[in-house]
Amino acid sequence: MNLTLTVLQIVAPVFLLAGIGFTWVKVGLEYRIQFVTQLAMTLSLPCLIFVSLMQTKIDPVALGTLSVASVVAYAAVTLVMLALVRIARLNTRTYAAPLIFGNTGNLGLPLALFAFGDVGLSYAIIVLAIMALWSYTYGIWLVAGAGAFGKVLREPLVWSTVLGALFLWQGWQTPTFLTNALDLIGQMAIPMMLITLGVAVARLSTKGMLQAAGLSAIKLTLCTGIAWGVGRFFALDPVAFGVLVLQVATPVAVTSYLLAEKYGAQSDKVAGLVVASTLMAVAALPVILALVL
Repeated sequence: MNLTLTVLQIVAPVFLLAGIGFTWVKVGLEYRIQFVTQLAMTLSLPCLIFVSLMQTKIDPVALGTLSVASVVAYAAVTLVMLALVRIARLNTRTYAAPLIFGNTGNLGLPLALFAFGDVGLSYAIIVLAIMALWSYTYGIWLVAGAGAFGKVLREPLVWSTVLGALFLWQGWQTPTFLTNALDLIGQMAIPMMLITLGVAVARLSTKGMLQAAGLSAIKLTLCTGIAWGVGRFFALDPVAFGVLVLQVATPVAVTSYLLAEKYGAQSDKVAGLVVASTLMAVAALPVILALVL
């Protein structure tokens, strides 16, 4: 009973904030999702990643182990999902990226924070940073095709990750006034992204939900199993293990829908994946949390 209550307490704030965004749209209030998403992706989230990496107090050995484990986990997920897309004869530009990359920002960060505290958030940001680098290089290429790598150099998330890792490695710190300002900006990221997630889900079409539900269930099962196996192989400590499984198991990100819309993939199909996988996460993530806590 105590474990169930704990899991519900962890998950409830995440879905309550998403519910605010969902309700906001359903009652007819205006919400400019592209502006808010751009604000989060180009300013708030990069600040959160940079400051968190710079100030992380994780043991260097544990940090290195989790980083390698994250790379291996996402490499395995990538290979498995590409094979799935090919075997099922799905459109690669439409389905590959959503099946590979999860909602490690909107959903993974707050869940890690609520479940494991500040240490869990630091671990989660390491996983997010690795996923972001892969997503905003290879992921953009999957959706946009050849010639997309030039866009990587203009992605603030990539540069904030690189700079944060450099500051962490060298032990550098920005001046206190600047750190406080960046930290304040970064604090907007999690609530803003969760509310935006609810808004996006409320607006997305639910056509083709049967196929979307099936693919979402396959994604959840494979990603959880891969992360679990990789975490055990690298003998991660309990918090790092829980965070890795949680992050890799997150549902399809709203950014996958935005990228599909931007680069001319079948955005309606991706929308169905976002809706189906997010609803599935309501039931699945508490179970996963209960298993790893």
